[in-house]
Amino acid sequence: MSDTAHSPVAVLSDTQKDFRQAMAHLGAAVNVITTAGPSGRCGITASAVCSVTDAPPTLLVCINRSSAMHAVFENNRHVCINVLPAEHELLARHFSGQTELSMERRFALPGWADGAHGVPVLRDALVSLQGTIVELKDVGSHSVMFVEASAIKVRHDGDSLIYFSRAFHRVSRVTQTP
Repeated sequence: MSDTAHSPVAVLSDTQKDFRQAMAHLGAAVNVITTAGPSGRCGITASAVCSVTDAPPTLLVCINRSSAMHAVFENNRHVCINVLPAEHELLARHFSGQTELSMERRFALPGWADGAHGVPVLRDALVSLQGTIVELKDVGSHSVMFVEASAIKVRHDGDSLIYFSRAFHRVSRVTQTP
């Protein structure tokens, strides 16, 4: 679900259609990836986020190279991966471009704080991982951003928001008993 609202319309091959259908069956956490710096402030909704290693703590985030925000991320280099709790489905829709809310108004919504380098951090994210893009690798239509995390905040309550079968879903947190 990585910023497809900004991708140009193209005729898809049968293989591409099959691949997209297959990926719709791969449930994934919903994240809002934010940046700020000399190229401006922006954010995107992305489900293409994955851990790479814990030494140093590194994640990958995929972003469509045709996205108007690609250059902003590439030039700023500082990002925050905000893992959304279930109650932020509307925020996910705003940052995916499904609504008409401008970028400025998205960040004017309650709940944002300035993190390192002024990067927006969602205060009540399930997890926020602030870091620096240490490498960008072009793969097909997307760039894979390797982000080394320098500040990690984990919330110990709340339900998760996932994207599965082209829709948002709540996954309830199971209470652990000692």
